Amino acid sequence: MSPWVAGLVLFSAVLHASWNALLKSGGDRLRGITVMAVSAGIISAVWVCFLPAPHVESWFYIFLPVVLHVAYYFLLVWAYRHGDLGVSYPVARGSSPLLVAAGAALVAGERLDTFTLLGIVLVCGGIFGLARGRSGTRGMVPALLTGAIIATYSVADGLGSRAAGNAWSYAAWLFVFNGLAMLPVLFWRGARFDSNAQRSAAGGVVSLVGYAIVIWAASISPMGQVSALRESSVVVAAILGWLFLGEQLGSRRLAACLIVAAGAACLGLRG
Repeated sequence: MSPWVAGLVLFSAVLHASWNALLKSGGDRLRGITVMAVSAGIISAVWVCFLPAPHVESWFYIFLPVVLHVAYYFLLVWAYRHGDLGVSYPVARGSSPLLVAAGAALVAGERLDTFTLLGIVLVCGGIFGLARGRSGTRGMVPALLTGAIIATYSVADGLGSRAAGNAWSYAAWLFVFNGLAMLPVLFWRGARFDSNAQRSAAGGVVSLVGYAIVIWAASISPMGQVSALRESSVVVAAILGWLFLGEQLGSRRLAACLIVAAGAACLGLRG
């Protein structure tokens, strides 16, 4: 991965942690994430007018992740209802590359090299440290389920962006259908455009930019490396939770976040 691509992925990590902190700080989180998805979809509907159509073989990968992303939204809301940002976010993001590595070993028969084994040990150790946090135990189940969904749609989006012929087209259409899928939830929770909705809409723009960068990077670089580098956002999330949400950031929790990030990096370097 070239340095400038890595820099953009790190920028995406900061954006991702930022919109998650915005979601965690909101009152009605389901409505908040729904407004994010719909606003990103509206912007993408304009964006697709200036992009070539994705190749036919990529449409399966567009529709499958839409289902997975909707499940991800609901699981993320569940996780944030029961756990701190500084616990739920690192567990969800840190467990994702672990699950990708385990799935590749079981299904595709990939050999677990030294970097992979070291990454598994570090991620498991970091997650165990976070689980011992003040509210980590209650949020562990939804956070781990969220990590499983992230691992699944990350692989699907990586394959789809390569099959599409244009990663930006793939990303734009993915967000269009994500927004459409969440429209019923928006009307259920209330379609009023108050100050909270305006903040969530801004978060939707941030999420669109951040994930479009990741999809593009995965189309030209190894998916494992892109995914792992993005998980450095766990450290950003812990700091944001401490600065803006009043969450505790003791030396043990910070060390656990750093361990998860180091393990994710090792998993990314395996290829």
